[in-house]
Amino acid sequence: MSKRRLNTGKKKKRKGKVILTPEEVILARRRRLTDREEVFSFVSRFIMMGIVLLFLFGFVFGITPMKNDDMKPRISAGDLMLYYRLENKWHTQDVIVLKKDGRQYTGRIVAKEGDTVEVTQESRLIVNGSVVIENDIYYATPKYEEYVTYPLTLEKNQFFVLCDYRNGAKDSRYYGPVNLKEVKGKVITVIRRSGL
Repeated sequence: MSKRRLNTGKKKKRKGKVILTPEEVILARRRRLTDREEVFSFVSRFIMMGIVLLFLFGFVFGITPMKNDDMKPRISAGDLMLYYRLENKWHTQDVIVLKKDGRQYTGRIVAKEGDTVEVTQESRLIVNGSVVIENDIYYATPKYEEYVTYPLTLEKNQFFVLCDYRNGAKDSRYYGPVNLKEVKGKVITVIRRSGL
């Protein structure tokens, strides 16, 4: 008969310490390795997600807060705007984020290259000789005397941009036409400040 003891599943104690069988030691090591693998897997996925988000929000999308009420009532101060950087088809009524003379602005395209724009003393917007009726704009469009000379014909890759809150807003009446290279992107959605 063999002198080896059979493992009865009971742990032995020697001077207050638990003595593990070789099988239990191997199982404990496997558990530790599995835990390390899970942690490594989680960290690597987290890093990959960070890289993807960095790429998406560094090159494809941008997010920026609206700093003032120039676009109210559609976009109010404090709202977050998500914009698409890779847009290549521009239309009138597109809302864009732009950088002009080192400052960021938001505005709505009202005219594109080749269009002739005029803002009259009677606070009317005229594009290509026709008065523009804007049903969704609730404010008059006053002329800023000292900044832009009208009529203004837009060159290639230029836009004329107006804010929705027309009285006192800084837009193309203030800084002139916007060049395509100054456009950061097209606003595709707005996250309301009240919803945060």
